[in-house]
Amino acid sequence: MKLLCSLCFSFIFLVVVAEETTVNESKVSSKLKKEGLPPCQACRILTNSFKKGMERTSRGKFEGGDAQWEESRLGAYADSEIRLVEIQEKLCSDEEKGSEQCHNLAEEQESVLEDWWFKKKSSFPDIYYFLCIDKLQVCCPENHYGPDCKPCIGGLVNPCNGRGQCKGGGTRKGSGTCRCDTGYTGEFCDKCKVGYYNNTPNQDSWECTKCDKACKGHCREGGPKGCEVCADGYQYSTEFGCIDIDECIEHSPHPCKHGTFCVNAIGTHRCVECDKACEGCTGDGPDMCEKCAKGYVFQEPLCIENKTWQRSLHVEVARYATYLGLCIATCIIFRRSIYVASIIGVFVAIYIGLSEYTVGEWNNRNLIKSIKSLTIL
Repeated sequence: MKLLCSLCFSFIFLVVVAEETTVNESKVSSKLKKEGLPPCQACRILTNSFKKGMERTSRGKFEGGDAQWEESRLGAYADSEIRLVEIQEKLCSDEEKGSEQCHNLAEEQESVLEDWWFKKKSSFPDIYYFLCIDKLQVCCPENHYGPDCKPCIGGLVNPCNGRGQCKGGGTRKGSGTCRCDTGYTGEFCDKCKVGYYNNTPNQDSWECTKCDKACKGHCREGGPKGCEVCADGYQYSTEFGCIDIDECIEHSPHPCKHGTFCVNAIGTHRCVECDKACEGCTGDGPDMCEKCAKGYVFQEPLCIENKTWQRSLHVEVARYATYLGLCIATCIIFRRSIYVASIIGVFVAIYIGLSEYTVGEWNNRNLIKSIKSLTIL
């Protein structure tokens, strides 16, 4: 019964989670569809959807691989009203972002789209250029910007030296200035930003590459040798350039507070908490303690918990007491029969040897450690 209730509860929980996920996804999708886009972007989405519709209706009639060949084989259907209706039926439906705005724009410009379809398609093959640039005047040709569609800085072919984007390019907005790619700067994106260097001296083909992380600011070339100034956490070496400083060794006094130990990292260091068994340490683990913490005792080479040590000590005392009892019994028997005592003594010796071999190494006996611990206490 409990199992059945548990399964029912799990099922209900999964259903609720699934419904919440679906609702959230629906809200996000609805928000994307209603999102207010800039006029040029909305027009571009509409015309792209129209082009997809043309491709879809073309491939629906002739299942080939060449779109131009397919278009040429459509015959009267190519410019027919039937095909236009088929395109318009699914217009904007495949667009997730701004689809509602796309539908509204399509309704507003329905007569313009029909005019292009029946009359202007031959003179304006690109519906985007016809609708967005020429008719609505919300977009500009590529690499043009602003209300008057002026050419972008750096020329139409390769604005911003190909290393940036023209602000407002392709729209009726923006300043036309260059928004340089990462690592480039200047009016025409023709210089390397601070922290980058020109790794190709050829003026026709050059590229700005990030300086080595050992450098602070400018560098002459790649690698730590090319640094003009070393970054924090590095020091200059004639042979190797800027090399990492080991703060854990170089700094005096110790860079970390008591109860932590220093770990060097490239260009910096970090302080890590000591093991709970330690009161001050030189590294990680209970074997690196400077002093055992309260409630712990040193049992070479570790600081172990008192309870653990006491339990270990009791076990060892009991074991050695057993050995002692066996030896005393052998001595008592020895007084009555040397022969029997000798045989028993051999078995006792073998037993003690095997016991000690299974418990630990001969040269590192726990009894010696325990005695030392007792003297400390």
